[in-house]
Formats: sequence, C-alpha cells, structure tokens
Amino acid sequence: MKILGIETSCDETAAAIVEDGHRLLSNVVNSQIDIHALYGGVVPEVAARSHIEVIHPVIHQALTEAHLTWNDIDAIAVTYAPGLIGSLLVGTLAARTLATLKHKPLYPIHHVEAHVYANFITEQSKGINLTLPSKQPTFPMLALIVSGGHSQLVLFKDHGDYVLLGQTQDDAVGEAFDKVAKILGLPYPGGPSIAKVALAGDPYAYVLPKAKMTGAYDFSFSGLKTAVLRAVQREVGVDTSFPSRKLAARLNDTQKANFAASFQRIAIETLVDKAEAAFKDHTPASVVIAGGVAANQELRCQLTDRIPVAIEYAPISLCTDNAAMIAALGYFYAQKNQPISPNELEVNPSLSMTKTAWA
Repeated sequence: MKILGIETSCDETAAAIVEDGHRLLSNVVNSQIDIHALYGGVVPEVAARSHIEVIHPVIHQALTEAHLTWNDIDAIAVTYAPGLIGSLLVGTLAARTLATLKHKPLYPIHHVEAHVYANFITEQSKGINLTLPSKQPTFPMLALIVSGGHSQLVLFKDHGDYVLLGQTQDDAVGEAFDKVAKILGLPYPGGPSIAKVALAGDPYAYVLPKAKMTGAYDFSFSGLKTAVLRAVQREVGVDTSFPSRKLAARLNDTQKANFAASFQRIAIETLVDKAEAAFKDHTPASVVIAGGVAANQELRCQLTDRIPVAIEYAPISLCTDNAAMIAALGYFYAQKNQPISPNELEVNPSLSMTKTAWA
C-alpha cells in the first residue's frame, strides 16, 4: 500500500511516498530556513506564501523520484494539526483537492504523533541512502517527542493507543535552544547552532538549574532560559536591565562556547532524567526519540548511556519536519479504513496529542 504524505505545518513544504508504513520510496523537502533566518525565527505569513509557491512542484517531485504515477497511489495523508494555521491550510487544501480529483482516500494526521513514526521507516528505495533502524519499534513503546514546539513523554500501547505521561509546562526544549542562541548571538535555528558551538565548550563552566516539577514526567525550560540570561549578564558585568540582544557583542568565543555547552548539558539532562524515570516506572519494550531535537547528538549519547535497552535512532533528515513520517503514520490510519471526506477536513492549529482522529 503506497501512501502519499503531505506536510506543511510550519516552514517546510514536504511530500513523500511510503509503502506499507516502512519502505521509503521518495522524500522531498523544500526548506525555508534561509528565508526565516533573516528574521531570527519563522514568520507565519511568509511561511504560508512560500508553501503556496512550491506545494505542487514538491508533490510532483515526490511522485517522479518514486517513479510512480497517481494510479499507483493508494491514499493521501496530510498534516492537519497542530501548526501555523496559514501553513496548515495550504497543505490540507492541496490534499483535499487531489483526493477529490484523483479519487483517493484521505487521512488527517497529527503532526506530533507522526514524528514518532519516523522510527518505523526501516527500508528505502535504491538511491536514497539513509541510515535507517534495522527494525520497527515494539509495543509498549516509550516516545520522547522533542522539538521547537513540543516536549512530551508518551507511552504507546499500540498504534493510535497511547497515554500522554508528561509534557512541558512552558517553553518547549527547542524553543529554549532558539532563545538561548539569540542571547549568545548564534544564528537561527538555535538547536544546531548551540550544538556546534558547544563542541568547543566546557559543559561544567557555569552552574545552571534544573526545574523541579510537581508532575513526575513534566518539563520546564523557561527558568533555565532565564538563568542563562542572568548568568551572561553577570559574566559581562551588566545589570538585569541591560538588553539581551546586546549581550552577545560583549562575549568572546570561549565564553559563548562554555555557555552553549553548559546550557545544552542541563537541557538534555532534564529530558533524559524524565525519560529514565518513565522507563523505570513503565518498563516499555522499546524507546524512541522524535522531533527536531532528536537530531541532537548529546541527547542520543545520554539516552544510550542511561536507558538499559538498545535504542535505534532515525536519521537526522527524518527527525526534522518531513512528509515521510506523515505517510508512514498514514498507512496505519488506512488499516483502520476510516478516511475522512475531503469536504469535512478542517485544520486544528492547537490540537494536543490527547485527542486524535482515531478517538
């Protein structure tokens, strides 16, 4: 069964084709990072207009690279939640139109849930050349989902059957990376920038706090972000009224590297502490990480060291926003045989993982 996936939840226009939920036939992503880097973050109106310009060429390219025609496609899966409303509307309108014109079943996909399914892609067509997991995860499965907008621990009992164990109570970890990067004068996106600079830094150079939460599996990163700001202000000898945007000019490269390394260590330890606690309490058969921050090598190293089961990691290109994960999850939706009418599909920009289309 070949599923065409479409993803436009934020600033990546993506289309991919996945066969039987595990074999990647094509994966096309048109990135807007260079555009939004000029503004230090994603501008919703700019993102939506860029999606409009490239959505159909991206879908056509996905079909071409898979050497398929529309006659070969069995269904369409599209992100409908959560995300930027303008971006979601572009992708869902394209999917609704194509589902109607090509007479294909249509499945709405929750973007955050789909991130987990990048770990279910274990085979690929000749010429793609990704380093994929050797086998699909088994249930029960503990998923640490970490990105610019989400930080969650989810226990999956089966496909579509999961429990949200904990989540961030303020900033997502990826958002904290972006904000600390701005303080240090590092380019957007903050996650890769901090990880790169941190390689030259001392992760114990500065003492930074871990948030103490009431919920055993909940996260908080706003206090850590503020602690970095205050530490930088002390380091350069200014008071708290000094503008954060001017701090980077007073830091040398060594200081920036040390702050980046110290922040990254505490942020990642916070995630792994909670994941380790959840693993001990629920003893899942497998553990996966998902979302853009899943590309962070420090996170992968700490999890490998502290979680007593073998963890296979999805390739970095499938951790960031892509349509392969949408198509992979779409296959399992299709097994339920509950497509939605194209006329009934509506976007839901703020839908949490506590509610799904399968509910």
